[in-house]
Amino acid sequence: MTVTAPSTSRWPAVRPWIGTAARLGLAAVWLVAGGSKIGDLAASGRAVNAYQIFPYDVATVIGAALPFVELALGVLLLLGLATRLAAGVSAALLVVFIAGIASAWSRGLAIDCGCFGSGGQLAEGQAPSYLPEILRDLGFLTLAGFLLIWPRTPFSVDGWLTGEAAVEDEDE
Repeated sequence: MTVTAPSTSRWPAVRPWIGTAARLGLAAVWLVAGGSKIGDLAASGRAVNAYQIFPYDVATVIGAALPFVELALGVLLLLGLATRLAAGVSAALLVVFIAGIASAWSRGLAIDCGCFGSGGQLAEGQAPSYLPEILRDLGFLTLAGFLLIWPRTPFSVDGWLTGEAAVEDEDE
């Protein structure tokens, strides 16, 4: 008979709750970001155009579609439905945002990222805050990465649909 010591690691018990916090936190980010833009899609298009990456017509379409994508990601993450897929799309979108901000910074543009509002060109004398924006988005990317690796969280539709518990037993 083999006797095994009980697990001293709390990680299996804590990880799902960290995942829940990551899922709900990222959901809040997307819901606030999308909600802040949905009322003025033209301003969202102008914010995308301010990056000077796409032709104006393409930038306005991207800007008009972006709030709906952000809201959809927020709802999926809030519900815990298709969590890994939502985390993957979130991660990809955040990488694009980080690259866009870094590109604007490296080209000397003076713009507001438009992440949580209208964005666009800054007024004369205003300085952009690119480093804090990039660091913030890297934090959000960390949340998405966590959910890519460990998408199972308590109180999620994913868990309800599969009938599996997200919190693991200490004996496993």
